[in-house]
Amino acid sequence: MLIWSKSGRLLVWAFVVPLFAIVYGLPIAVIALASISGQWNDILPSKLTLMHYANAFRSDSFDSLKASIITGAIASVAALVSGTWAALALRKMKPLRKRALDLIFFVPSAVPSVSIGLGLLVAFSQPPLLLNGTRMIVLIAHFVLISAFTYGNVSAGLARLPIECEQIAESLGARPFYRLRRVTLPLLMPYLVAAFSLSFAMSMGELGATVMVYPPGWVTLPVNIFALSDRGAIFDAATLTMILGVATLIVLWGLSRLSNRSVLR
Repeated sequence: MLIWSKSGRLLVWAFVVPLFAIVYGLPIAVIALASISGQWNDILPSKLTLMHYANAFRSDSFDSLKASIITGAIASVAALVSGTWAALALRKMKPLRKRALDLIFFVPSAVPSVSIGLGLLVAFSQPPLLLNGTRMIVLIAHFVLISAFTYGNVSAGLARLPIECEQIAESLGARPFYRLRRVTLPLLMPYLVAAFSLSFAMSMGELGATVMVYPPGWVTLPVNIFALSDRGAIFDAATLTMILGVATLIVLWGLSRLSNRSVLR
């Protein structure tokens, strides 16, 4: 849109498409090839196999995928509820106070995830809150890391909502809870779905904090991928990476369909 001439647009496309293919397409293609490789000693693999995928669904890797999905879903729902509640509560506050509280909510996004994991490990390794070695500490770590982004998305959505709709409902005698349930939240639904999608995608790929706090019986897929690559099992790690990416895309695709339906309504 910013380039008016046809030759200029063609030149931009001629530069952008190869750059996109090299930066994004090539790594994904290499991982996809590695996931079906039995032997790779040259530029391209010399032996192709689906055995890595068969082994992935027969071993503990399937449990890791399940742990990642459950962790992502629970942490994202909790972050969505708390982020929406906080955004609604701070919506009508005075600007100075709102900015100060905004800063507090966004602090987790400015701290490295490894530091979050270490902080939780230290904080919850002693009574009365002894959570070290439990699944709960993994859920808390993911919630802390994604809550800031959920709050930011919902706050941005609230800023774009036409306030006249709520004022009209109020003038017609609608009570606050009724306005929230029948006016504000339906208008906010696309932003809520987008916030949940971003939170879920971030949780599915989270490694830094999780590798610090995960218990033996709750190994998420990124942790499993890291462990396999650290042992030199690159083909198995690439297989799990493809499974993680496809599973995340399926969930995001379903959420996108849900968002489009809410917009059409």
